[in-house]
Amino acid sequence: MAATFTLDIVTPERVLSSIHDAVSVVIPGSEGYFGVLADHAPLITQLIPGELRFARNDGTQEVMAVSGGFVEVNPDNVIVLADTAERAPEIDIDRARQSLKRAEERLASAQPGIDVERARIAMLKAMARLKVAGQKLGI
Repeated sequence: MAATFTLDIVTPERVLSSIHDAVSVVIPGSEGYFGVLADHAPLITQLIPGELRFARNDGTQEVMAVSGGFVEVNPDNVIVLADTAERAPEIDIDRARQSLKRAEERLASAQPGIDVERARIAMLKAMARLKVAGQKLGI
C-alpha cells in the first residue's frame, strides 16, 4: 500500500475535492508541471492554467482543468487554491472553443492596445479545458 496524503482542491465558489487517499498529484506550477507524493518537502508556488491530475490509493485517477491561484504542499497534505477548477463533464466545450478562437485571434492580430499576456493566459486556459474535456486541439 502506497503512502497517502490529503488533497484539497478549492475555488472561491466551492470545495471541488477533498481526497484523503491521494498517492500522487501532478500540478501546473509557475515553473512547469511538478509531481507530489506523500512526504514531499513543503513548498508554496503559483498555479498556472493547465491540467491537474491525481491518483488515489485504489488506482483510480482523475483530471481537471485549473487556472490561476496557488498551491501549498506539505508532507501530509496538498492544498490547491485555484481561481477556477473544472472536471471534464462540467466543461462547456463550445464556450471553450470560442475562448480559444478569440485568444488566438488577439495574439495573431498584434494590434496596439492588446494585452498579450492576458490573451496568452486565456488561450492556455481554453486549451486546458478542451484537453481535459477530451477534445482535439488541432494545433
